[in-house]
Amino acid sequence: MTPVGTNILIMDQAGIGPRIAEARKLAGLTQDGLALLVPCSKSLVSQVERGCKPATPWLVAAVARALHIDVTELTGQPYRGSTRHTDRVHASIPAIRIALSHWDVPPEPEVEPRDLAAIGQDVRKVNALLDKINYVELGKRLPGLIEEMSVILHDSEGARRKTVAEMLMHAFVAAKSVAYRLGYVDLTSVAVDRAAQAARETDNPELLAYAAEERSQVFFASTAYRAGLAYLDRAHREYDSLISTREAGLAITGSMHLRSAILAARQHPRGVDAWEHLAQAHEYASRIGRDTNHYGLTFGPSNVRIHEIAAAIELEDPDEAMRRNEGFKPPRNLPPERSSHHYIDLARVQLMAGEPDRALESLNRADRLSPQHTVYHPMVRETVNSLLRGHTRIPETLRSLARRIQMTTPV
Repeated sequence: MTPVGTNILIMDQAGIGPRIAEARKLAGLTQDGLALLVPCSKSLVSQVERGCKPATPWLVAAVARALHIDVTELTGQPYRGSTRHTDRVHASIPAIRIALSHWDVPPEPEVEPRDLAAIGQDVRKVNALLDKINYVELGKRLPGLIEEMSVILHDSEGARRKTVAEMLMHAFVAAKSVAYRLGYVDLTSVAVDRAAQAARETDNPELLAYAAEERSQVFFASTAYRAGLAYLDRAHREYDSLISTREAGLAITGSMHLRSAILAARQHPRGVDAWEHLAQAHEYASRIGRDTNHYGLTFGPSNVRIHEIAAAIELEDPDEAMRRNEGFKPPRNLPPERSSHHYIDLARVQLMAGEPDRALESLNRADRLSPQHTVYHPMVRETVNSLLRGHTRIPETLRSLARRIQMTTPV
């Protein structure tokens, strides 16, 4: 490729395709052998390994299961920066690990904890940062906030203890989200367990159901899609009748159906189940009649549409995804995390449909809405890699995005 200025663009040689090839060879398998285990065609394995076709979440998960390895060994997560500045989103991970250990062993505070009103304001700020996917600021706030609330929890009882437990639950969910998005699967599991423990302290069925909905992300992280579906099915049986009389309860139940839809879509034989879950979520969204945010959980007609498009993409049906996207644009009041995720998915389907320019435009929209979400998303890297391979002369907008996700090197 032609140098521009003082930088040249390089392909991500450690992308998913080459990692699949390396893992396959280490397992002593041919492409035919891996294809039989997945199962898929040898042609698909070959195209993905050579970078001619982007790897889908379904294929990455299936290969990881077939080779008995973690999915992050194939995605390459966590994506570490080469300088202190570019690596700053990871700086808080050790402190978050320590903070999560204080659930049953209270920390020794250096200063007296603040009153609950002040702490509550910080929890709300954390939820706002989560909607924006600001890992850096979340990392600065979460460890100290979790430890401070852990001190208070150990010294509280009755209604006060339940209040602190609910606030702690939100902080644990935020820690889970940071860990999940950055690719720390083990930390994701610990944070989710802590959130579930905190929810149990509240004796609130809605919070118990919400914690169950959030726990389902562990099954995404570990690619245990079948187990995730079984878990959410059990959660519906336990909580639906207890929480469905309130809008917040409907939103939680609807969100669980959205999670189930994507889990089912990533198991291609369960594709019909995906549309059934989406139909159920659509019914709940229609009953509510608007986009809502309860306990930091976004649910409503817009998020259902986003998941319908995502499910079609996971099922590798670009025509259906494009049809469901017709006339849709995420509303301005939707959290940036949701809107940016939609455009990341849309870029994938536009690439499938042979529209690389529109795919790049969608990625840039996602980047403007939530830069940190975009930079650390594995499917963004796969899409960018495919776009790079499709150009003999790299557009500056694509070059700039590739540079931001560190697919450049100085010369």
